[in-house]
Amino acid sequence: MTKDDGEMADEQKKKPCRFWIWALSSVVFRLILISFSGNLNLSSRPEVSTPLTSIRRLAEGYWLKQASMSPYAGSMYHGSPLLLSLLGPLTVQRIKGQPSHLLCSLVFVIADILSAMLLRGIGHKLQIAYGLNARLLGLLKSPRDKGILPCGDIAALVYLWNPFTIVCCVGLSTSPIENLAVILALNGAVTRRVPLAAFGLVMATHLSLYPAILTIPVIFLLGYGLDAPPLKLFLQTRNVESENRSTSSASKQAKSKPTAHFPFLWRTVVHFVFWVLVWSLCVLVLCGLSLSKHGGLEEMFKRTYGFILSIEDLSPNIGVFWYFFAEVFDFFRNFFLIVFHVNILFMLLPLAIRLKHRPCFLAFIYLAISSLLKSYPSVGDSALYLSLWALFVNELADMKFSFFLFCGYLGVSLLSPVMHNLWIWRGTGNANFYFGNAIGYACFQIVFVVESVSAMLNHDRALKKCNSQHQKVEN
Repeated sequence: MTKDDGEMADEQKKKPCRFWIWALSSVVFRLILISFSGNLNLSSRPEVSTPLTSIRRLAEGYWLKQASMSPYAGSMYHGSPLLLSLLGPLTVQRIKGQPSHLLCSLVFVIADILSAMLLRGIGHKLQIAYGLNARLLGLLKSPRDKGILPCGDIAALVYLWNPFTIVCCVGLSTSPIENLAVILALNGAVTRRVPLAAFGLVMATHLSLYPAILTIPVIFLLGYGLDAPPLKLFLQTRNVESENRSTSSASKQAKSKPTAHFPFLWRTVVHFVFWVLVWSLCVLVLCGLSLSKHGGLEEMFKRTYGFILSIEDLSPNIGVFWYFFAEVFDFFRNFFLIVFHVNILFMLLPLAIRLKHRPCFLAFIYLAISSLLKSYPSVGDSALYLSLWALFVNELADMKFSFFLFCGYLGVSLLSPVMHNLWIWRGTGNANFYFGNAIGYACFQIVFVVESVSAMLNHDRALKKCNSQHQKVEN
């Protein structure tokens, strides 16, 4: 073994140790903040808790259920009855001398750790696929090329140390559990564990509805495989170059045909659909049993999905829907409800066609768009898609306006509680103060999504150009 190989081996051994040190530090940091959670009062912040993720509303729903009433009575709770059965008993248990809802906080810490580990597994798979594709294109000579960043470790640490993730965990929001379900679906699809992918997708959709759009990237992952450059386009480019050197028309026709075929795995997709139906049936049966004396499934659909789609609660949040529907005339309300919700659906097909060769990246874009356009957004939604963005640090290294976006997210995060305080508590401002901050946040998210897609497409074009130059050199 040479000296360079020995140094590389030592470096590879140190990286896991560094990762676990940072990961354990994030857990300790969460536990310290949880011990002071009463003073921080994060559970009342509109950026952290929404009508769908508030632990206080969940505790109210559980109290109603214990009193032999419907948990949806009183228009307080609008979450899943399964989540109510899981976290409800923990909201009433107290440990002497410890903060209230301590057990719920520990559940959220465990959910964050599991999400980070699953993200790390996804990143390792994508890192291996990235290196393999680069070597197939002749852009890397060694499988130990130092130019490839450990995207799995980076994504996991971004999730654990993201301030948005931390405040959701400490602020007793149920967003960590929703994020865990989404990441579980993606991890199952990446590792080809079809039942796991179906379970994660069904649970994520059941908890917050919007993850249903991830069905498309999950099917692409199971059918086509992991993210890869558009290799078919590269192969066609090689054929065109060889055509220019050929003088025989017969050889031109032969060489113009694709030299490789990437079949879509329909059998795996059908298996996935089967498991989605199985898990959906199980969830519906459990929900029906839980609400058998309180209106059944009809009541659940009306109070959860109906509540999300009708935007009944207009309390302030970091989204833009609450202000708009507080101002719009009732006569036009249904029209604008359709326009706002269909806006997400209009973007699904064009993005799926353009990014079908990168299904994980497509899932990240879908989640970012849904976070921007959902009825009751929170910073937990942003924490999820920002962590998924970190999975593509190798491809998005040349992304524009990175520092501008970082400063924008930081500025909005600091100004949001200030504007809310000026409006609600001090009375020296009005709703426009807080809504203006929400508009700025939405604009930064739009720029972030656009620049991410642009950087990924530019990366694919750069690979195509490098591949063409490589072929010219070889010829």
